Amino acid sequence: MLIRRENAGDVDAVAEVHRQAFDADAPVEVGLVTRLRSSDDWIPQLALVAEIDGTVVGHVCLTRAAVDATDVLALGPIGVLPGLQRDGVGSALMHAVLGGADARDEPLVALLGHLDYYPRFGFVSGTSVGIEPDQPSWSSHFQVRRLACWDPSITGTFRYAAPFYDL
Repeated sequence: MLIRRENAGDVDAVAEVHRQAFDADAPVEVGLVTRLRSSDDWIPQLALVAEIDGTVVGHVCLTRAAVDATDVLALGPIGVLPGLQRDGVGSALMHAVLGGADARDEPLVALLGHLDYYPRFGFVSGTSVGIEPDQPSWSSHFQVRRLACWDPSITGTFRYAAPFYDL
C-alpha cells in the first residue's frame, strides 16, 4: 500500500471510494469533498489517498477550521473501500495525515466520529480540553487530537469550514 498526496487525476476515484464506503448512490461525503476542494479552507498537502496496485482504495483530508480566532484543522471525511475496511488502510491514512499536520506545526485536529475508533489515534473528548463544537448536538461525538504545537490556552468554540454546514 502506498499513501500519497491526492492529485487531480484522483477526483473520480476518491468520489467512488466515498460512495462505496458510505454505502449510498450519492452520500453527502462525495459532495462535501467536492465543495471543500473549491474552498479556501482546502489544504492540498493534507488530502491523502491510499493506493494498492495503482488503484485508489482510501482517502482522507484535513481542512482549515477554527477554535474561536485560532486556526486549527478538521478531519473528514475519511473513507476506505468496503472490501478493505478493517485491513489497516484507514489506520495508515490516519497516521499519515496526523503526521503531516504535526509536521506543519498545526496545534490541533478535530472531528466528529465514532467513540470506539478515534481514541486509538490519540483523540479525546473536545470538552475535556475546553473546546466545544458550535453545534451542541455534536458534543457527544466531538473529539480533538492535540499535536506537538498544542497550546492549552486554545479553548472556546470549534467551527468547521463553511462546506460542512451545507450538508
